[in-house]
Amino acid sequence: MSERLIYLPLGGAGEIGMNAYVYGYGAPGKERLILVDLGVTFGDMDSSPGIDLIMPDLSWLVDNRDRLEGIFITHGHEDHLGAVGHLWARLGVPIYARQFTGALCRLKLEEMGHPADTVKITGPRPEVTRLGPFTVQFVPVSHSIPESAALVIDTPAGRVVHTGDFKLDGTPVVGERFDPEMWHDIANEGRGIKALTCDSTNVFSTHPGRSEAVLANPITEWVLAQKNMVIATTFASNIARLKTLAEAAIAADRKVCLLGRAMRRMVSVGLETGVLTDFPNTIGPDEAAGLPRNKVMLLVTGSQGERRAASAQLSRGRYLGLSLKEGDSFLFSSKTIPGNERSVGRIMNALSEMGIDLYDGDDGLFHVSGHANRPDIEALHDLLKPEIVIPMHGEHMHLREHMTIARSKGIASSVATNGMMVELTGEAPKVVDQVETGRLYLDGNVLIGSMDGIVRDRIRMALNGHALVSVIVDEDDNPLPDAWVEISGLPGRSRGGEDLAAHIEGELAEFLESADRKTARDDAKIEEAVRKITRQVSMEEIGKKPEVTVIISRLMAE
Repeated sequence: MSERLIYLPLGGAGEIGMNAYVYGYGAPGKERLILVDLGVTFGDMDSSPGIDLIMPDLSWLVDNRDRLEGIFITHGHEDHLGAVGHLWARLGVPIYARQFTGALCRLKLEEMGHPADTVKITGPRPEVTRLGPFTVQFVPVSHSIPESAALVIDTPAGRVVHTGDFKLDGTPVVGERFDPEMWHDIANEGRGIKALTCDSTNVFSTHPGRSEAVLANPITEWVLAQKNMVIATTFASNIARLKTLAEAAIAADRKVCLLGRAMRRMVSVGLETGVLTDFPNTIGPDEAAGLPRNKVMLLVTGSQGERRAASAQLSRGRYLGLSLKEGDSFLFSSKTIPGNERSVGRIMNALSEMGIDLYDGDDGLFHVSGHANRPDIEALHDLLKPEIVIPMHGEHMHLREHMTIARSKGIASSVATNGMMVELTGEAPKVVDQVETGRLYLDGNVLIGSMDGIVRDRIRMALNGHALVSVIVDEDDNPLPDAWVEISGLPGRSRGGEDLAAHIEGELAEFLESADRKTARDDAKIEEAVRKITRQVSMEEIGKKPEVTVIISRLMAE
């Protein structure tokens, strides 16, 4: 049986976030495997209330972990490494990463009680890691976090380039620039590029991407123009932006205070690993509170509206002894990720009610994207000249548009969403299997499956409320007519002004008094009837069918 090269996304293909991509080489069903990235996405109150983190269900990979050689992490964003601490134990193989990313991975593992030394620090190209049939190089690319890397994966079937998240930035402020000469060498070594698995996030942005360095002057001018306290939020991982903001504060004779655990951690790890140099000295919140307001700049977490982050805390009044006042200036130096608009808008409106002057990056003065725009994606196609392009890291419409662009240049391409196993050995990609994929929810500190029904029940209770009904059956199998009803998440009174719980109790009493002996002996029949009556009465009186829990207590003869 001939050997083949396969690609299998388990997360991140058909969505933005939760990245997890499998590559395999070998005989069908016996391929040796590597996993690229192990990330999370974030819950929201509409589709996953009470859920903080969502991560890929790795059941297929766990079932085949005896074939798994290792995990490669391209960079330090949560959607690429956030699940490492939660899911590594299910796989139990070494993790390979560059120094900064590896330090973040080790912190994730230590927090969950796993050995940090499972992370192997790997240098950039030309250093190679050999695992089974794979030879892997980390190739520096520019992105919105330091030490981002594409992967060059050499196999007996040819070379695969997995871009990770990237942009074409020659002056990224912090981290390495995109080096076209290096990529020219990569494209022309050996047999060239068999397949390019490429970031699709900004495929609909038709203008060339801009460098991080272009923000320094407008941000500095903005800070100099402000009269009172200045507050800025951005992604905690965007160390280059934090440095630009901090240097603007120093230029305006302001002290810098970092607020938020994630931001302090990123700066600390950046300094420890040497990717961040010459970062201005910072002060604590106590010292900041004692300075004149025009001498302080707060750099705070929460650019995406996270309810526990520093931005949200400040918008609610006071945080670590600091409070905002009318006339202060608040900058969102970031782009709102789709789905977070309401959360961000809620914070902005709360700040506006306090008299805070708001500024954001929508006009391009205070934010640039960390992802390649359409012309940059096309430039990479032209530079690498791959035989095959597989779009990744994007919603379905992004992947499909990217496929169309590749095909227009005569490059074989197809859309591969989560669970589609694609063979890359031939002249064109071919779907050879469909693997069942899903999601895992971190509910508090417990991982649950998306199909377990827990979140579904939570949503149904949120939409319809809940009624708890207690029924007592005596030792002679006679239901007592006094049912007890407790409602939550429902109006207490019906449209006629009657107590809703009492009205339901009255209707249930009529049923219980008339229930025959056969029904009274069968808990399932009692429960079914009680649930039906409770929902019917509620629907008639308030227009809602609540979720109903029935408790049946039986008295035992002495």
